[in-house]
Amino acid sequence: MSLKAQITADMKTAMKEKQVERLGTIRLLLAAMKQREVDERIELSDADIAAIIEKMVKQRKDSISQFEAAQRLDLADKEKAELVVLADYMPQQLTSDEIAVYLDEAIATHGSTPASMGKIMGDLKPKLAGRADMAEVSKLIKARLA
Repeated sequence: MSLKAQITADMKTAMKEKQVERLGTIRLLLAAMKQREVDERIELSDADIAAIIEKMVKQRKDSISQFEAAQRLDLADKEKAELVVLADYMPQQLTSDEIAVYLDEAIATHGSTPASMGKIMGDLKPKLAGRADMAEVSKLIKARLA
């Protein structure tokens, strides 16, 4: 079953079970997917959908930190609930040990100088997209190269 079909089936299930919050988040996701399909006139692959979900997850995390800084815990809780629903559709996240294996491979290929960070990130991004937080990967690279 494709990711798009799974999301659509989950929307129908949420409707039947009257899960209002889950349904709202799934509809936001489907709207973002449809918008991209219409704008670019393409049929989205699972990788494209994962990229959309990853972007939405990042937006939710940013919103949560902003709302908590502004003492708007009601809005932060809403964003956290949406984050939980979106996380269900993300691929399995890599552990730090698994990321380290990719990182060692990229450093061996591109060198271990701080100037090679861009090349290393460029090499790792397609391999780890959706499966690891790229900000954390960047921190690991900086720590290794320092």
